[in-house]
Amino acid sequence: MFKPLSILLTATVILSSCSSDDDADTTNPVLEVPQNYTFTREGNSTVDFNGQTTRIAMAEAISSSLLDFDNATEASIMAQFTHTAGDADFEDAALNASDKNVRSKVAASVDYYNTNAVQSQAIKSTFDDYIAKQVSEVFPNQNVVAIAGTAGQIADGTRTRYVSATGLEYNQAFAKGLLGALMTDQMLNNYLSVAVLDEGDNRANNSAGVTAEGSNYTTMEHKWDEAYGYIYGASQDPTNPNATIGEDDGFLNEYVGRVNDDADFNTIAETIFDAFKTGRAAIVAGDYVTRDEQAAIIRAEVSKAIAVRGIYYLQQAKTKIEAGNQTGAFHGLSEAYGFIYSLQFTRNPQTDAPYLSAVEVTGLLGQLMGDGANGLWDLTADTIDAISESIAAEFDFTVAQAASVD
Repeated sequence: MFKPLSILLTATVILSSCSSDDDADTTNPVLEVPQNYTFTREGNSTVDFNGQTTRIAMAEAISSSLLDFDNATEASIMAQFTHTAGDADFEDAALNASDKNVRSKVAASVDYYNTNAVQSQAIKSTFDDYIAKQVSEVFPNQNVVAIAGTAGQIADGTRTRYVSATGLEYNQAFAKGLLGALMTDQMLNNYLSVAVLDEGDNRANNSAGVTAEGSNYTTMEHKWDEAYGYIYGASQDPTNPNATIGEDDGFLNEYVGRVNDDADFNTIAETIFDAFKTGRAAIVAGDYVTRDEQAAIIRAEVSKAIAVRGIYYLQQAKTKIEAGNQTGAFHGLSEAYGFIYSLQFTRNPQTDAPYLSAVEVTGLLGQLMGDGANGLWDLTADTIDAISESIAAEFDFTVAQAASVD
């Protein structure tokens, strides 16, 4: 059904792509970009990313279960990962009722995996293995002090960490890897994909204001909002998410916030949010050139955040290793492991390919674990620097910038 387009604005910034005052608005639309992510039709919000909010909550619950030594089993964690509607897999009844699950959306983007089912399945199996190994290797050694070659616990300041025989925290590799394989891949390579946004009659329907069946939004608007949900879906105020950026989940939201805290990157959160708002306003205006320009900005900046944080954890770990605290470095290295893994899901807007390919990522992880038979127990500062430089070389920042804390 046809419904007229409108935007509710508390404050607006007027953007125009006109090259001169004589240009026609029909070919150079004027965009009304709201101060907040607030878009309406006939007085009702057109923004909906409920599925992304649900999957973020499921991912948080699974991450917690990976350290639930007293109650979790491989079967129970896998049930959460592969959830079926109506199964009592979570403490939250709303999650149990949901027909969503996490595993089905891992490495499932149209642009990267639509014709690559073998690689998609291999990536899903990697996460299956993290769950299986956490339960089979780490759970039985909960109260064993880890040493090289033996899984168990290590002291990390006032915290206790639980590592594999090679020093890797499977739960951290899972969570930080999911940040890439789920949130980043779905955002950058699926919902912001031209193939998804313009699928079928989406562009014609959006231009004509034809809404999706039973909904108040056009299909194109909804796809863009779903991308938005993978970074802001758990925000305290999703219309103004940068007010609490970094505090609202343990995935992209948290780490965009952490990167934004660094003076070298302290505009990244604003840049990403502004691109989402502008791209959404462009969809309302039927300006698909601007829409795609904003998607390119989001791809570059989200990818950068992942790379920065990966190097940050590597360099923080190097400082501990150089101080003689090898085990104290394991937590940061485990987080770095997941961020490096996530680089294969990034998207360089200049090439439409990951900043680092799956083969390159596998090579870097092999370096990280390959200084000796015992993995992180044998890792050297020189290897950390080599990996850090390899990552930074693909981006527009230095290792020193990524390594800083302010």
